[in-house]
Amino acid sequence: MGVSIISLVALAIAGLAFYKVVIYPCFISPLAKIPNAHWSVPVSPGWMLWKRFRMQNNRTIQAAHERLGPIVRLGPSEISVNCVDGGIKTVSMFTMIGTKSHSVRKRMLSNIYSKSTLQTSPHLRVVSNAVIYDRLLPILHDAASSEQSIDVHDLNQGLTMDFVSCYLFGLQNGTNHLQDHEFRKHWLHMYLCRKPFEFYHQETPQLIDWMECIGLRLIPKYCDTANDMLDAWALDLCGKAAQSLNSTDPTVEPIVYKQLKQSLDKQAAKEGGPKPDPAEQQNDIACEMYDQLTAGFETSAVGLTYLLWELSKNPDLQSKLHEELMTLDPPIGIPKSAELPPAKAVDALPLLEAIVTETLRLHAPIPGIQPRVTPSPSCSLGGYDNIPANTRVNAQAYSLHRNPEVFPEPETWRPSRWLKEENSTVDLEEQKRWFWAFGSGGRMCVGSNLALQETKLVVAAIYSNFRTTIVNDDGIEAIDAYTVGPRAEQLILKFHPL
Repeated sequence: MGVSIISLVALAIAGLAFYKVVIYPCFISPLAKIPNAHWSVPVSPGWMLWKRFRMQNNRTIQAAHERLGPIVRLGPSEISVNCVDGGIKTVSMFTMIGTKSHSVRKRMLSNIYSKSTLQTSPHLRVVSNAVIYDRLLPILHDAASSEQSIDVHDLNQGLTMDFVSCYLFGLQNGTNHLQDHEFRKHWLHMYLCRKPFEFYHQETPQLIDWMECIGLRLIPKYCDTANDMLDAWALDLCGKAAQSLNSTDPTVEPIVYKQLKQSLDKQAAKEGGPKPDPAEQQNDIACEMYDQLTAGFETSAVGLTYLLWELSKNPDLQSKLHEELMTLDPPIGIPKSAELPPAKAVDALPLLEAIVTETLRLHAPIPGIQPRVTPSPSCSLGGYDNIPANTRVNAQAYSLHRNPEVFPEPETWRPSRWLKEENSTVDLEEQKRWFWAFGSGGRMCVGSNLALQETKLVVAAIYSNFRTTIVNDDGIEAIDAYTVGPRAEQLILKFHPL
């Protein structure tokens, strides 16, 4: 009798487990109505985790959307949407997955990164003149004069770091990676050596702790060394900025650092608590500044690399761009004869705008998933109702930018698709709704205006003075990751003076 009861209890537990693990997610859950990217996804996240581990996330999700439509299921409690209405417009309001909320910080810094502020900023103007005229153009001029080729991807990473760091901390306190090639090479090695292990932090953070508990490491020790070096580097930049807080000289004043520190001080005073510990606050600021530095330099460098690659394959378009750039007053010339033209004038050039936008569409530096979680009690997405709370829902620029109904021939780089006068059938407003290179909503990239302004200025400076041709673009295809870059980590071009 006792054995029978035990058997019945065991059967009941097994039946309940089978219902919860198989029957409900496969047949009863509201998610069961959503097409499965793989037969196993209702019961296990393993298939998608394996694809991400092998760096196949973006293309795998895109293939699923092409087969199954604008909403697909990727796991027991994970879906992907690839539409605007009922998709990213709704998802942008959800809570983003992460360790902390950035909304408060974004409000603190939104004005300093606004388009109107950047276009009139004396600080950014000083930085732009120094980086373009004193650093970039001399390097390109020397290479062109000696007929030497340049790895522009490497150069772009130094260029964008200088732009971002000098705006954050002041020209005097920022980096000079463009001219300090050896340090740039060392810094990039330390930064990039950790990239292959991002999967564990993003997808299986608990696994790292579990493995360490049994004496095994998933992340090599050299990553700890690199992290320590990068932390010290960020703190050093913040230390220099802290010593310049009282300056109002545009070449010295750390405008973004100062804005964040003053905002944190005001917030602490408003909350009425104890005065912030200086060391803790400095560490907090350094973390925020490091995030902005690394995100800003890496993505802008990738975008510039692919823009130069596409233009180098299109000499006729280079000529048209040069003609447009010659309308700037004053022109950007070598040697320097005047200050840079106003940022507003550079921003108003339609062909330049189209070239930058199309590059960010086809070669989005961050094409990967932007995960959120659905709110309680439920919501509707992509025509499906009652999506349960705490479902991970992703959208990715890689897929949004490849909708052939919005972007005909989506794999073709064609700036004219953004020029109404050259394409009377184009629906510019619809294309803009689907353009997601910087995300949207509360977690839209705070530095998007800075990235666009520096990119346009750099492209204007280059093609006002040079034409470019490809020497070696082997490995230019992008890796499949959240943040991409050329698989070979290089693009070799030659610059020819005009």
